[in-house]
Amino acid sequence: VQLQASGGGLVQPGGSLTLSCAASGLTLDNYGVGWFRQGPGKQREDVSCISGIENRTTYENSVKGRFSISIDKDKNTVYLRMNSLKPEDTAVYYCAVNRDGRCRHRVFFKVWGQGTLVTVSS
Repeated sequence: VQLQASGGGLVQPGGSLTLSCAASGLTLDNYGVGWFRQGPGKQREDVSCISGIENRTTYENSVKGRFSISIDKDKNTVYLRMNSLKPEDTAVYYCAVNRDGRCRHRVFFKVWGQGTLVTVSS
């Protein structure tokens, strides 16, 4: 079982990036799939989650209206589209899965990818 996060990079404020979380050894649509981030000197925080079982998505307040999570079942990949990026979005972004299929607190997410760095700076 492996998760591979990718798509990070350097972007100017106001710009956009799309992160990808590709899975092997599991079918993402059967899991709650979350994106999390950890900024410099900060604790890890929830960003967004998608659950096929619950048929819902969730977003942390600071990213609502700017970020969008989606799943491509054929590619077994979850995406996080990030628009209107701000310097405070700078962080390492991680994807992870919850085996019970739901969007819950991050302590329930037991399988994690390696992280991809997003830097928002002019």
